[in-house]
Parts: sequence; structure tokens; C-alpha cells
Amino acid sequence: MPRGRTIKLYRHPLSGHAHRVQLFLSLLGLPAELIDVDLLAGAQRRPEFLALNQFGQVPVLDDDGTIIADSTAILVYLARKDGGEAWLPTDPVGAAAVQRWLSVASGPLAFGPGAARLITLLGAKFDAEEVIGRAHALLRVMDAELRGREFLAGERVTIADVACCTYVAHAPEGNVSLAEYGAVRAWLARVAALPGFVPMQTSAIGLARG
Repeated sequence: MPRGRTIKLYRHPLSGHAHRVQLFLSLLGLPAELIDVDLLAGAQRRPEFLALNQFGQVPVLDDDGTIIADSTAILVYLARKDGGEAWLPTDPVGAAAVQRWLSVASGPLAFGPGAARLITLLGAKFDAEEVIGRAHALLRVMDAELRGREFLAGERVTIADVACCTYVAHAPEGNVSLAEYGAVRAWLARVAALPGFVPMQTSAIGLARG
């Protein structure tokens, strides 16, 4: 990292979206100041935070005054600035493979395992049966694809894995069992073994209760 570069990450410790960025910063070896935003107290709706992200959501990255909001946008920014070709390929096939899973992270993952976890964590008013069903539908696809390769977009780790691993790893907190998805569990173990890996704070909720 260039001398004097200051990186700040506005996040909540239980936000999987924010953890994606924290994890990637750590994998890249980029020191960052973690600034907790008290979502339950409505800090994300205060003018000073809305000046950073008008959507009122974490995470937000401040990289020496360059402000990037949205976890996927931040992953792309960091991959291009600091990660090199390995994390976000530039060839058409490789780039498309990564983008496919970034779209999954913003869609089926967020509205399946992510939403199920919000029910037990925050009492979100989703239909538990519906979102848990979505979660298992996604996990079946992930498990089938991971039987044929080491990581989501191929044989090397990319930001596709960074974007998807947190909510999958914490799916049991939303009453979504990973027991029948051996390839998914093996993939999570490979990600957790990466140098610089940092886990997200766990919560004793759902299937993760004591």
C-alpha cells in the first residue's frame, strides 16, 4: 500500500455485505480503519452518513477520499486497484464467470440465506418457509457446480468467492442447514484457509444456537 494511504471501512460487524469488504481488504493485506455504524440506532439515516451513501446502507469505503458504496462495487474497485488479474480476470470468459456469481450474491444469496438470517437476527418480516426454500435451491446449485472445481469461478479464488462465502457460511444462523452440501462445506474450508482470512462475528441464533 502506498505510504500515507488511509482506508476507512464503514460497516456493521453483523453485516455480511460489510464483511465481504473487510475480508477482501485482509486478503489483500490492506490495513483499514473499521468504523462501526449503529444501524439499530438509525445512524445510517443521519446526514453525515447519507453524505457518504444516499441509500443509507453499509458498507462504504473511503480510500484516501475516494468514496465507494455498495459491497460489490467496492470489491470490483479493490480488485482492479490492488488485486491484479487473479481476483477479477479481464478475459471475457473469466470476467463473465466472476460476474455471474456477483449477480448471485446480489440476488439469490441475499434473498435466500441472507434473508433467512435476518429473520432470526432482527425479526425481519419475511416468509421463513419461502426464503429457506430459496436458500436450499441455491445451495443445491452451488454444491453441484463446486463438485467440479475448487472455487466458484474456476480453479483459483476470485472476488466471486469473497462475495458469496459469508452468507453461505452463516446460513445456519437463519435455520438453513449445510449438512447435505459437502462440496459447499469443502469450498468454505478452502476459503477459510486462505492467508489473511478473517471470519465474521457469529451469532447464536437459528441452527447455530449453543
